[in-house]
Amino acid sequence: MSENTPLVPRPLRELAEGARSVMTARELRRHGVPVAAAHERCRPGGPWQMPLPGVFLLHAGPPSGDEMLRAVLGYIGGRDGEAVVTGLAGLALHGFNGAPSLGELDRMDVLVPRTRRLRSAGLARLVRTEVLPMAVELAGFPVAPVERALADAVGRISDATTARRLLTEAVRGGHCEASAVLRELARARLLGRPQVAGAVRTLLAEGRSVSEERLLDAVRLGRLPDPCWNVGLWLPDGPFLGAVDAYWPAQGVAVEIDDRSGSGDEEWRGTLAAIGVRLVRVTPQRLRECPLGEAARVRATLREAAAGPPANYLVVLPR
Repeated sequence: MSENTPLVPRPLRELAEGARSVMTARELRRHGVPVAAAHERCRPGGPWQMPLPGVFLLHAGPPSGDEMLRAVLGYIGGRDGEAVVTGLAGLALHGFNGAPSLGELDRMDVLVPRTRRLRSAGLARLVRTEVLPMAVELAGFPVAPVERALADAVGRISDATTARRLLTEAVRGGHCEASAVLRELARARLLGRPQVAGAVRTLLAEGRSVSEERLLDAVRLGRLPDPCWNVGLWLPDGPFLGAVDAYWPAQGVAVEIDDRSGSGDEEWRGTLAAIGVRLVRVTPQRLRECPLGEAARVRATLREAAAGPPANYLVVLPR
């Protein structure tokens, strides 16, 4: 070391050599670095940067997307659980191909309690809410559930094509069910938005298609006998009973994909039971999370039916 080499205080040297690259003024003070010294290092040509008030980036190069999100959360502060990443930033962390990466965002949305008085600044956009959702941890960040992050993102997107692409990816990519997305869009009062309303029918059709594919996979994985797929049931010379997603005529067992919870479901089940048909209801969520478990339920019902009286003859036609 020459006589002209500037001396770097030990706390600053240790921080520069450490693994953390983003720290708040409070964290720096705990490491023995005065705020004035931190600001001094952020002057033009200095070794640090201050991307947000009170938040310091401990190098001079371009920040990564992760570093910027850490800076945003550092700026917001608060107690654990009082800042939840949402919107496009949340979708990026959930792995959406149609969402920009963190490094491409010019704003990062974070849910905070409505009582917080802090204002949005720079990259940090605060989204106030009465009730914070239960966050999931992704890449070390607290992130809103997919359906909430999606609703918050779509609510700020004016382009219908982009909104439809994200909504479709949520279901097609297996991130969540169409019904969960629709509930969240309804809660956020977004169903009437032009860019959303046009995508709802596509979303429902996509959800139905994905669930049918998963039911087919469950039957194959569970090595169940091949059923009649997507058929309507009629009494001989009688009325139309209804449509089911799969039907085993020899055993009189039907499977219906349904995530509704209306009273009509029990009436439908009772109608089929009266003519000797056992109905197994499966939900899109269960087909996604536990296809073999659903296959086991169907297998058990097929065995029960085989051990019981023969099923009534029904007319079975494609729907």
